Amino acid sequence: MNKPLLAALSALAIAGLGATPAMAAPHTDVKTAPHTAKAAKATVDFAGTVSLSNCSGSVIRFPGSADTDPALVLTNGHCLETGMPDAGEVITGQSSSRSFGLLNSAGTKIATLRANQVVYSTMTDTDVTIYRLTTTYAKIKSSYGISPLTVQDTHPTAGTAIKVVSGYWKRIYSCNVDGFVYRLKEGDWTFKDSVRYTSACNTIGGTSGSPVVDTATGKVVAVNNTGNEDGERCTVNNPCEVDANGNVTVRQGINYAQETYLIPACFTTGNTLNLTAAGCTLPKP
Repeated sequence: MNKPLLAALSALAIAGLGATPAMAAPHTDVKTAPHTAKAAKATVDFAGTVSLSNCSGSVIRFPGSADTDPALVLTNGHCLETGMPDAGEVITGQSSSRSFGLLNSAGTKIATLRANQVVYSTMTDTDVTIYRLTTTYAKIKSSYGISPLTVQDTHPTAGTAIKVVSGYWKRIYSCNVDGFVYRLKEGDWTFKDSVRYTSACNTIGGTSGSPVVDTATGKVVAVNNTGNEDGERCTVNNPCEVDANGNVTVRQGINYAQETYLIPACFTTGNTLNLTAAGCTLPKP
């Protein structure tokens, strides 16, 4: 988990992990998209991102969201203030008063936003927490000139140029989608169809929850969440890749994110969570 270093060390101490380090495997399944022409690039900066007490995040909207809807903040499941959800656990409608530092394009904090609910949080199949704020997109725009980031509702593509924008560190990482991982196993948790970065996105503790933004569209395609720090096999802070045949690969120094394209289908009018909506495949309580 890309939590702040002290939190990560505490998690390790609590878990009492001591697995034997494994050799990092070579990249044998790298897939990149052909680049036949230069694509136009969106401006990707800190505007709309937020800093949390222990993580990064962003103010998000979906393609069907309205300006008058309650604004939402996206971060990781393991950034939840009440502790990391257990494997198999899904939290919905939990009261929250968490605060977020809203950043402008330069990474300067210009406001404090506050949540009134954890709309959805899990570390099963994915690693997300979505908070509902006490204000709307329209009010944020009129008060601070900041628009939310839009979550793409289609699967990301290998080879896509991306930026990982950390509100916690006020740092932007640039790389590409290296490929996708059938199963990413980390301690007790298993994530499905994870994004693997090329090595240039060497994210660190505190970048958890950062939006992963497609540089061509400016849309969020994933949420940054973890990386293999020490070469260990399938332990906390050392996730391993498991393919459809059960083969395990360890890539020390490589980092990962969880796709977000599945989320919009689970929200209806008024940014209301509906896990029974047609097309919603997020894990249910």
